Amino acid sequence: MRKPSLINTALWAVVVTATAACSDSSQDAAPQAVADANTASMAAPAAPVLPTDIPEGMGALPSEVPVPADNPQTAEKVELGKKLYFEPALSKSGNFSCNSCHNLGTAGVDNQQFSIGHQWQRGGRNAPTVFNSAFWSAQFWDGRAPQLEDQAKGPPLNPVEMASMSAETVVSRLTEAGYGPLFETVFGKDSLNYDNMAKAIAAFERTLITPDAPFDLYVQGRGEISEAAKRGMKKVADIGCTSCHSGPLFTNNTFQNFAYGTDDGVKSVSGKDEDDHLFRVQSWRNVAMTAPYFHDGSVKTLDEAVRIMAKAQLGSDLSDADTADIVEFLKTLTGKAPEVSFPVLPRPAGHALNWAD
Repeated sequence: MRKPSLINTALWAVVVTATAACSDSSQDAAPQAVADANTASMAAPAAPVLPTDIPEGMGALPSEVPVPADNPQTAEKVELGKKLYFEPALSKSGNFSCNSCHNLGTAGVDNQQFSIGHQWQRGGRNAPTVFNSAFWSAQFWDGRAPQLEDQAKGPPLNPVEMASMSAETVVSRLTEAGYGPLFETVFGKDSLNYDNMAKAIAAFERTLITPDAPFDLYVQGRGEISEAAKRGMKKVADIGCTSCHSGPLFTNNTFQNFAYGTDDGVKSVSGKDEDDHLFRVQSWRNVAMTAPYFHDGSVKTLDEAVRIMAKAQLGSDLSDADTADIVEFLKTLTGKAPEVSFPVLPRPAGHALNWAD
């Protein structure tokens, strides 16, 4: 038997090596193709499927709030405004702050029919939520404050609320507390005054929005709501509730007649008979969390409030089933509350501020 030559042996080794190399290459290619496909899939996620049953005009809460040109937002101003929002030195007794009536831990309200003020007096109207108030066309039930800055100036001097004697008294107390350097950082030298106090509070309040309610997520194709809520959503549109509670804010920001109770509404400010029982249309956002209801806080439950509004404003007698569905829809408008840490407030060393009964 003839032995293989060295040349034949070498040729055979080359063939075997080449074949093995081709085999390894094809095996490596398959996993690489899968990896490439996975990368492409991760880079281009599928677009969310948007619902088709949303009544005209409804939508997610806007992410940007209106800001007046003369009071631009800055981080330092917002931080100062937060301190002032929680500052009891705005009150004569040192017992009350903005947060007393508009508690950020409870949906921006105090859940009282009428808020408690100086010497434990009660106000005459239910305190509306501060959440999303940056979007309203005017503040207070009667609209007497055009902007948040105007609203912030009211309570410290109201004899029933914080009862400070004057704007000068408030400024003096804030100066004694040690706010001067904080105001200078935000507004410049010698800037601790009543107007700037209001501007800082307003800047902070413009951060208090509540996005990502279940309804918002549903509209954006990022979540679901119950079938009962969907029926309620359709019902409020069908019977005409959304002629006033319209758009993404669920208020058209107008003033409407609500012949309920003894409060004169806008007439109490204007003195005009045609303004009798006119009130600003409140937003439905977070309404499930802001009981009791209406300007006089006389209605304890959302169920009852829905029935009264349907009858008084639309002449509609709702069934128990329709009322329950509407309430379920309104619950989907409860957004994510802002997380606010309690600030450290300036105080003088060695003595307390001068409080008065």
